[in-house]
Amino acid sequence: MQWTLVIPLKPLERAKSRLTASTGDTLRPGLALAFAQDTVAAAVACPAVKDVVVVTDDGLAGRELAALGARIVRDEPAGGLNAALAHGAAAVRAELPESAVAALNADLPALRPLELARVLDSAEYFPRSFLADAAGMGTTLLSAAPGMELRPAFGPASRSRHSASGAVELPLAGVDSVRQDVDTGEDLRTALALGVGPRTAAAAKLLIAD
Repeated sequence: MQWTLVIPLKPLERAKSRLTASTGDTLRPGLALAFAQDTVAAAVACPAVKDVVVVTDDGLAGRELAALGARIVRDEPAGGLNAALAHGAAAVRAELPESAVAALNADLPALRPLELARVLDSAEYFPRSFLADAAGMGTTLLSAAPGMELRPAFGPASRSRHSASGAVELPLAGVDSVRQDVDTGEDLRTALALGVGPRTAAAAKLLIAD
């Protein structure tokens, strides 16, 4: 099964606000963009992915991510993360009604294409499924098979909400790069230890130098 990934991204000036304590407001937007660039680059390179759709109203991010092979969809609802994901999934299904769709976080800078492929290959066996984040409370990926609604419920404690919605949790080991989202300075240090993509590595050097 080939998947279309839907990746939401806030305007960069508001993205990753919880990192401010570690990065300050000057470097934070650049880091948020770098996370998204490395996430999209890895997703595009994944053998299980046929298309990557980014839902964003940020002009700079849209241009940079389109250059990596993503298709940009405007965040017309402007109603937050879950509304953006539902809108992106609807845009995909309007063109290809039988697409397999998965929502993926934009802050996975250590993402490995083959680890993502393992997750998506496992998701193929369920109508809806999800992968919990490294902290064990949230979600980094939510999938919907052809003919199934995505029904995103991201945000605090999304692991329990997605489970309650009937999505099956994928109990996979060895996919740390797909689980490691970055919300805090400690998350960033963990991602750096895993090995991040080149854009995040370059942005992190600026942070250390600063």
